[in-house]
Amino acid sequence: MEKYTLNFLASLTILSLALIIFVPYFTTDFLDLRQKKENEENYQKLLKEREAQKKAIKEAQVKIYLTGKFDPSLREDFTMVSAKYNISGYKMYLRKETLNAFEDMAEIAEKNDLELNITSATRNFDYQKDLWNKKWEGVTLVDGKDLTKSIPDELERFEKILEYSAVPGASRHHWGTDIDINGVTPVYFDSEEGEKVYEWLTKNAPLFGFCQIYSQKGENRQTGYNEEKWHWSYLPLSKNFTQEYKNLIKNEDIKGFDGDEYVFREDLINNYVLSINPNCI
Repeated sequence: MEKYTLNFLASLTILSLALIIFVPYFTTDFLDLRQKKENEENYQKLLKEREAQKKAIKEAQVKIYLTGKFDPSLREDFTMVSAKYNISGYKMYLRKETLNAFEDMAEIAEKNDLELNITSATRNFDYQKDLWNKKWEGVTLVDGKDLTKSIPDELERFEKILEYSAVPGASRHHWGTDIDINGVTPVYFDSEEGEKVYEWLTKNAPLFGFCQIYSQKGENRQTGYNEEKWHWSYLPLSKNFTQEYKNLIKNEDIKGFDGDEYVFREDLINNYVLSINPNCI
């Protein structure tokens, strides 16, 4: 019995010595593995945070662009419309791709004895705000009337101006992709010359990437601005901007002008900005 006891004690002593010798190594290896795992998790978390920051910054920059809060003359991707096609009386700018496509189209139209010019191009937020506020305040007449007198009810006045004018922050003219051709009222396109131009544009403008963004309202376009035969959009660029606007801009982003409290009442984005010719989507 004493022999077995001695053997047991000897084994226990050896085991104890082994634990004293090897446990620190096992513990150190375990701690090292856990630390490496924590470091990797922290690194991946940092990467995700950085990606989220980059995404937020990029989206903020895109929102600034989409709402026209920039100066097109300072951007390298914009260029000035040449005097040959500019009949506005002031400097106008467009995205380079848009202007190149228009010039190609205008050259072909000229060979068909038709003259195409640009009456309005890029209009940033401040420019659009000036146009809108002057109509709101009665400085610019609408249908020959001072709206502050003919439509004293502000919501009705808001809706009246929206028949043909976008509020600042919601105009496609912010993007440098949309142009008004040869006029900005139905009067020109009701003339003999205007009818010929419109017929030619309807057949040929799509070949150069342009689409009449505000078609006649009806079953396919029940809300939004009235038909504008003069307003054409360069789809290779504007299709993407339309989608980005839909994804990024909210009604609460559209503000900073007279009557902006009525933006929510009209659901401006869905009923106007996105209510476009189905062929242009």
